[in-house]
Amino acid sequence: MIARAPGGALASNVEITASTVQRGDFIQLGGRACRVRDLVQLPQGAKQLLFESGELLTMHARTRLSAVRMLRRR
Repeated sequence: MIARAPGGALASNVEITASTVQRGDFIQLGGRACRVRDLVQLPQGAKQLLFESGELLTMHARTRLSAVRMLRRR
């Protein structure tokens, strides 16, 4: 599903893995939407995600999560 967000951006639901997660993705964790601020590559295809709230999450190579990605209009 794609929906319009304030400011003319488009929001899209996507399935993400450690290899496809991007800065700015919103991931629903524990009923809260957490925005990815930074990514750190770890061994064996894993990534550590740093959220704007300061929390950390490690995604292993096989982890799959749902996220909302803001798509910028050109």
